Amino acid sequence: MRKSKYIIYALIAFFVLSAFKQDRVITIFMIGDSTMANKSIKNGAKERGWGMALQCYYDEGIRVDNHAQNGRSSRSFVNEGRWQRILDQIKPGDYVFIQFGHNDEKPKQDRHTVPGTTFDDYLRKFVRETREKGGKPVLFNAVVRRNFYKITPKNDDDEALRNTTGAKVEQIEGDTLVDTHGAYLFSPAHVAQEMCVPFVDANRITHNLEQGLGPKESRKLHMWFLPGEEPTIPKGRQDNTHYNIYGAHVVASLLADAIGEQVPELKKHVVHYDMSVASNGIGQYFDVQEAVDKAPEGKKTTIQVFSGEWTKPTVPSNKNIEFVLREGAKWKE
Repeated sequence: MRKSKYIIYALIAFFVLSAFKQDRVITIFMIGDSTMANKSIKNGAKERGWGMALQCYYDEGIRVDNHAQNGRSSRSFVNEGRWQRILDQIKPGDYVFIQFGHNDEKPKQDRHTVPGTTFDDYLRKFVRETREKGGKPVLFNAVVRRNFYKITPKNDDDEALRNTTGAKVEQIEGDTLVDTHGAYLFSPAHVAQEMCVPFVDANRITHNLEQGLGPKESRKLHMWFLPGEEPTIPKGRQDNTHYNIYGAHVVASLLADAIGEQVPELKKHVVHYDMSVASNGIGQYFDVQEAVDKAPEGKKTTIQVFSGEWTKPTVPSNKNIEFVLREGAKWKE
């Protein structure tokens, strides 16, 4: 009888601790535009938003729930009911990452806002209503467009860039990255100061990244391909706004560190592995063996593997690889 009591107490303790652990997982809701959004992985598509890659830079104490959408501004995100659906899910202690600007600049009235007035008002709304639910808002300004052009191209719709082709005759570029956002960069910082909200200067971080790489190397961050360079886009593309897989991960890694500096509670959850493998497209690779094959020789490489059953890869003797199996990941028997 006494032994049965001990078993019952042990089971109760197990379930209480399991529930406590589950409650301690912090959800980060993300709202924003195409530079942050999750993207289709159909037919090997290479476009990614930095928010799609962000889970790779947090441990299992963080769950990233990315609701950013292509082509949305702060105005259209609210008016389409997207914000309300997220608001209904926020629980005390959750975070909401807020990044708009690219589409607030567009002239069409269903998206357009004005910095200093309507843009600021929508940002205040996100902050205020997040706090009313017990959530914690974090404001970001817009990431840069890759604009080294001596004559800045007119851009009424970033989404139309997916219809461009990789012209063999390139436009003339200089050595200096030129801003395209203007006053839209200042509203998130102003609202953050006014309402005592953590602010991440994503524009400065990505400006320094792209300027540091220069006009040629910075193309490697974006959906920028010459004809024949990328099999999934045979005609090429000149898209200086949206990131490819590599670019999304570089930016997500930088921003995870920057977020940690502004939000100490999240800093302890930041992780940096050399490679990530996931079946849903959040990693750099879909296949563990491919990641192993791309790993450098003679250098320790950490590869995190996300949820699913995976065929254990063959690791050559000249490679030193450590696998990190995330929750729900296991090797096939």
